[in-house]
Amino acid sequence: MAHAPGTFDIELNLLLEGVYQKYQHDFRHYARSSLRRRIRQALERFNCPTVSRLQERVLHEPDVFAQMLQYFTVQVSEMYRDPSYFLALRRQVLSLLSTYPSVRIWVAGCSTGEEVWSLAIMLAEEGLLDRTILYATDINPEALKTAEAGVYDIARVAAFSRAYLEAGGKRSLADYYTAGAHGVIFDRALRRNTVFADHSLATDSVFSEVHLVSCRNVLIYFDRELQERALGLFHEALIHRGFLGLGSRETLRFSSHATQFAEFSAAERIYQRL
Repeated sequence: MAHAPGTFDIELNLLLEGVYQKYQHDFRHYARSSLRRRIRQALERFNCPTVSRLQERVLHEPDVFAQMLQYFTVQVSEMYRDPSYFLALRRQVLSLLSTYPSVRIWVAGCSTGEEVWSLAIMLAEEGLLDRTILYATDINPEALKTAEAGVYDIARVAAFSRAYLEAGGKRSLADYYTAGAHGVIFDRALRRNTVFADHSLATDSVFSEVHLVSCRNVLIYFDRELQERALGLFHEALIHRGFLGLGSRETLRFSSHATQFAEFSAAERIYQRL
């Protein structure tokens, strides 16, 4: 599917502006290289010869926009992804959070919820789940439904289980789920203090004061301006000496917010608000 030089990006800008004006979802500051690739996939999926034709469908067919959220956003998640990060949380961060009478944790950009369930299990094993509120937010309603259901393909469980043990798991991951016809179903008691909600780092504001923000492998899909906005939200949400966890390819080093945080675990991209 060929496009004259520059035309694709012109049409992409118009599409993103149209989505923002009609649906109040702002993807204008998402990283372009990744977005271009995913929009090209969407052109094939919806059999549209141009982005302008795709824009017409998105703006006039709400069900097409709902499906397009799968292309505007990246839904890639695993339980205990980068186990050493979760091990650092377990050994270094939770021991400090346990000194508070209650704890609030925000998983920003939770996607299909694997990290939320990972944290819930870890909090249960460390005796903190009953006094912790977990806020799990994303802009994709279908992803949030999956996250809330806690049902995952059984083919993924072996990798989940290995990562759980590498992250310091104290039991067997199988203790926390039952096998069903459609996959494994995690124990709903684990999510009794979890709030799943729609929240956009591009347009929404802070909704609660929290002790830990975990936003991993989200900022890499934002341009610099949107990264700065998101980091500003996290700084505003965190209590003094609260913690921020980022993905393995993300850093505060070149951000204007760098001086507002101290490196707590540099290797694991865990920072502490000053």
